[in-house]
Amino acid sequence: MAEAYIVDVLRSAGGKRKGALAGVHPADLGAAVLNGLLDSTGIDPAAVEDVIAGCVTQAGEQAFAFGRSIVLASHLPDSVPAVTIDRQCGSSQQAIQFAAQAVMSGTQDMIIACGAESMTRVPMMSNFTLHNQAGIGTGPWSEAILKRYGVSEFSQFVGAQMIADKYGFSREDMDAYALRSHQRAAAAIQSGAFKGEIVPILTENGLFDTDEGVRYDASMEGMAGVKTLAEGGTLTAANASQMTDGASAALIVNERALKAHNLTPMARIHNLTVTAGDPVVMLEEPIRATAKALERAGLKLDDIDLFEVNEAFACIPMAWLKATGADPDKTNVNGGAIALGHPLGASGTKLMATLTHALKARGKKWGLQTMCEGGGIANVTIIEML
Repeated sequence: MAEAYIVDVLRSAGGKRKGALAGVHPADLGAAVLNGLLDSTGIDPAAVEDVIAGCVTQAGEQAFAFGRSIVLASHLPDSVPAVTIDRQCGSSQQAIQFAAQAVMSGTQDMIIACGAESMTRVPMMSNFTLHNQAGIGTGPWSEAILKRYGVSEFSQFVGAQMIADKYGFSREDMDAYALRSHQRAAAAIQSGAFKGEIVPILTENGLFDTDEGVRYDASMEGMAGVKTLAEGGTLTAANASQMTDGASAALIVNERALKAHNLTPMARIHNLTVTAGDPVVMLEEPIRATAKALERAGLKLDDIDLFEVNEAFACIPMAWLKATGADPDKTNVNGGAIALGHPLGASGTKLMATLTHALKARGKKWGLQTMCEGGGIANVTIIEML
């Protein structure tokens, strides 16, 4: 079977909700990063055989074959097809995995995996809340599903609180983790660590190229003043990921494409894993997925040089660290979604951009990325730098 390679992977800077990227249509946002990827790799745009686009809230400006809209807004010719996928927060990580499977099978040789999400212009969950407000339908879960699991709804906020309680994390513990995320992200920005992975986006106010959600003055005292998300709970907006506008993209190819287009890969994709478990607790599945991925890859935890574990809530990477025994100093070394933001469908390829560039900067070999996802699903992707 052929191998799958990452030639390059790039992202936009994260825009705060109603911030710097608020005036950019999400199709144009996705297209800008695709154009940056075409420029960085120098490939013939017509040689791209498919675009697989992750997007969670496929409504409004992100509706009607959103991936195709990204292509039509980009420098790609209209002969390039596209598809839009939703694996919740792992959508564009799954886009990478689908692209890898396609080029490994030999059915295609060159694919762009990407994601885009404007949480300003298409609010989270508006693809069903607007139906509810209009009195259309009964929501995404049938009575049979709710009865099976003994719940009235499935909530990531409830699941995250359950995980925090299960592992005994206090609000102060989670605030301390969140503070470290901001500190690491601030240090990364100040050192120029993100320069090679960010595509500047043209906005009405000029070029936007620096993540704007990072709090350089973050403190435990400041976080202590933030209200909890639920009465009696320990989760707050300060120890959870930020709603963010952003896009990201990766060029995935096989060896045939490397030779045909004289390309030099950054990394080889070594393992593709997806698992599913409890949809109520929902966000704990990266723990099991990581164990399965390492076993299938024939690797040990200590073999991995850097980890990217999405910071949907502080308790998610904290639980993952506690359960796996991974080294915190190898995990989210440039900060995570608490500081840099979580643009939902774009986060998978966004994390891959940060992981590959961090490995490259350190001269390291192995990287593992994992993402908790709605419905109790998790993706793990292991890469080997070349």
